[in-house]
Amino acid sequence: MQELVLNQPVSTARSELVRELAYRVAQGVLRNTADAEDVAQEALLRAYKSFERLRDRSRFRGWLVRISFRLALDRLRSAKRREQRDTLWSQPTHLPPPVTAEDVAASNQFQGHLERALEELPEKLRLVLLLSAMDGYTIEEIAAMVGVPIGTVKSRIFIARKKLAEKLRCYANTIKMR
Repeated sequence: MQELVLNQPVSTARSELVRELAYRVAQGVLRNTADAEDVAQEALLRAYKSFERLRDRSRFRGWLVRISFRLALDRLRSAKRREQRDTLWSQPTHLPPPVTAEDVAASNQFQGHLERALEELPEKLRLVLLLSAMDGYTIEEIAAMVGVPIGTVKSRIFIARKKLAEKLRCYANTIKMR
């Protein structure tokens, strides 16, 4: 990547790892390949433009993760606002009855509830959860990327899982009662 070339020679494999890191963080938030590629490219561009302001070059990965994560969240929020606006404008006066099976509907509802539950988590909890669960990074790697102690990463993952389980448990109980 060009931003790393400013200080040290970078192999093609290493620049590919940096590009992949930005992409995987964006993919974990957006779950859309095209949007994740756009966000990763934007994150790399912003990192390149602001590289001189990075005080500690050894924290580049964590810095890039935060840039990618925040840009992905912005893209996600923008898309949701656009979707809500489009839905309001295109809603017919009457809605047809649902044509899907009850199990498919429950599955779709659960997926929506899961996504909402993830969105409700604070950013610092969601980030470590996505990095560990979705991208498979070790706790040590996450601590280095985010720039916090290993114990903090462990507690954030624990709290994020607990909060997510609580939110999903409430929803699972309403499904069982049907």
